[in-house]
Amino acid sequence: MPGSRRLLEIDSRTFERRLRSNPVVIVPVGALEAHGPHLPLGADQLQAEATAEALAERIDALVAPTVSYGSAPGARKFPGTVSLSIAELETHVEGVLAELARSGVHRMLVLSGHAERGHMAALREAADRAMQRRPGTKVVVLSDYDFVYELRGKESPPTDGHAGLLETSRVMAVAPHTVGPDRPVVEYRHSPFVPGSPTDADWPESVIGDTRPASAELGRRVQAHVLDRLAATVAALLPA
Repeated sequence: MPGSRRLLEIDSRTFERRLRSNPVVIVPVGALEAHGPHLPLGADQLQAEATAEALAERIDALVAPTVSYGSAPGARKFPGTVSLSIAELETHVEGVLAELARSGVHRMLVLSGHAERGHMAALREAADRAMQRRPGTKVVVLSDYDFVYELRGKESPPTDGHAGLLETSRVMAVAPHTVGPDRPVVEYRHSPFVPGSPTDADWPESVIGDTRPASAELGRRVQAHVLDRLAATVAALLPA
């Protein structure tokens, strides 16, 4: 598909021609992680991919294949979560970014749908090392949830979090066929000052917040905000 923005769908010579305009290449990153009884295990990947494709249309970018697994130790106790170690994730992503740079990509946006601290630290370290290996390469690393959570206290309660109101609404907007009927309400009690994963008493289900008011309409507002903030961030940090 020569007109596609997805690297999976274009041929080698088309890719070579596209590089002449020095496009941003977006690398979506997901995670396979429990998101309660109402959202799919791949919610992070679904959001990252939908956002990457919409952003690519807006800024004339290309989209690389998704890095589908991440580091999610906080949710390992819940069925279906697959959590790589920070070292495993860092090594893999560094290799991907360095190879894209070797192929002639000079501007990259690593867009993670998963925002856990260790996961993001691994992505940033991988990008730093890839840039050192390939001087002249610029990489920006962020999670779309850096911008989603700007809406806490506005579109949701300040305590909203993982698989909560904002995320449920967003998945309802970008992948409605994956959302189940349950609308859990869960209070997260684990202190950030206590090392280790939360106990069952701290976090009984892989949700943080009250999902009952969730709606696709709210999700579309959230997604519009994210895309606006991403476009502005790319313009500021990855100029042509």
